[in-house]
Amino acid sequence: MSKRMSLSDAIAKYVNDGDTLYAAGFTHLIPFAAGHEIIRQGKKNLTLARATPDLIYDQMVAAGCARKVIFSYMGNPGVGSLRIVRAAIEKGELEWEEYSHFGMITRLQAGAAGLPFLPMNQTGATDLERVNPNIKRIADPYGGKDVIVVPALNPDVAIVHVQRADANGNAHLWGIIGEQKEAAFAAKKVIVTAEEIVDESVIRSDPNRTMIPGIVVSAVCHVPFACHPSYAQGYYDRDNEFYLAWDKISESVEGVKAWLNEWVYGVKDRAEYWQKLGVETHERLKVPQRLSEPINYGNY
Repeated sequence: MSKRMSLSDAIAKYVNDGDTLYAAGFTHLIPFAAGHEIIRQGKKNLTLARATPDLIYDQMVAAGCARKVIFSYMGNPGVGSLRIVRAAIEKGELEWEEYSHFGMITRLQAGAAGLPFLPMNQTGATDLERVNPNIKRIADPYGGKDVIVVPALNPDVAIVHVQRADANGNAHLWGIIGEQKEAAFAAKKVIVTAEEIVDESVIRSDPNRTMIPGIVVSAVCHVPFACHPSYAQGYYDRDNEFYLAWDKISESVEGVKAWLNEWVYGVKDRAEYWQKLGVETHERLKVPQRLSEPINYGNY
């Protein structure tokens, strides 16, 4: 049975106030369109979990969607701080939990495996142990040095953007692979947004790229250009100019409100947002074709 639906319907159906939400993707394939739809629908009191919050969580915190963030690195990549999230934490308006990258991914791995926690090697981030009571040391039962353990993370909803998926949610993604698979298997519900919806035969033609199987997917949504200002390898480039611009926009509450009013509340969906960016931006973000070599999987 097809799991296709519009992004607005998927967010309305599967994201509830008070949920723990994981927007996956590392460097690219960041689901900004879904974040903007959550803002539009006025979702509240969310716990926003993500290894690298990026601008998507700065914008969602600015819009009043969050009560807590769980993260491992927080910043505007290559530029500086996430001004909105940092200010909210410093003012005591936003709860927070911080982990190392390895700690955050280990939490997802435990959740995906159905385990209550997982061990990991000690890191140099001993300050995190002092401020985060969820990070604990236990004795190695086999006599080695103590290990760090972190609790499982099982988000209520994971949102994963992919290059292509079929109508049942079986999804191909490539390029830099982050925590998408772990987040999908750890979450109770999964919304997949895709640059393309393709026939099942396309997915079956390259099974090694099927990082997200349809059995864990609740909804699949066709949302081209969903990652902007991040990128989708093979489809469009990272908009570095916007990352620099956001640093200035986020210097003032008025600047952020004006941007949200124009670019989130002022458009009905991602298609309208992309058209509003204009032809010059479209051309600037175009990427050339670079095909991989075909693989002979043999006869069926």
